[in-house]
Amino acid sequence: MEQSFFTWEALSTMGGASLLTFFIVQYTKGMLDRYLPWPTDYYAVAIAFGVLLVAQLAVGADGRDWRLYALTFANAFLVAAAAAQMQHKSIKPPGARQEGDKQ
Repeated sequence: MEQSFFTWEALSTMGGASLLTFFIVQYTKGMLDRYLPWPTDYYAVAIAFGVLLVAQLAVGADGRDWRLYALTFANAFLVAAAAAQMQHKSIKPPGARQEGDKQ
């Protein structure tokens, strides 16, 4: 049986990184809104970058290689977009009736 919910390898994947990004942003965006006038989308990209970078370094990536940072930055946008889709689906689940829908 797996000893942890997240592993470094799982956080290196789109699913794992986007799930952790979603949770971190959801739990901390209220504090961000209170103290910094920064859009949540930018904040999610920054969180995704941090999650991906730490995961890549933890599994043995070379921190001195500039390509790691460039690729992580590009992937952070994909992960943040997936996390935003999770947030959207949690508010408006598929098949649920929305306000204004015809009966």
